[in-house]
Amino acid sequence: MADAKTQIQSLRKWVVEHKLRTVGSLWLSGITGSIAYNWSRPNMKTSVKIIHARLHAQALTLAALAGAAVVEYYDHKTEGKGR
Repeated sequence: MADAKTQIQSLRKWVVEHKLRTVGSLWLSGITGSIAYNWSRPNMKTSVKIIHARLHAQALTLAALAGAAVVEYYDHKTEGKGR
């Protein structure tokens, strides 16, 4: 149980240190997954598939940015309590 907590803490620390890389990775995985899903639907035009993939990736990126903002806010709030 303690190992899982330290793994989560180390992952959280890495995400805090590499926010843009994390958001970029989420965007790339979102657009890749969305394109893969849309390509399995034969009744859509290629242009519509690409537009849907971009929209899905954009929504995922906005969610990741909002999550990064919450983490940053939480870090600043808890940092002040420790002093």
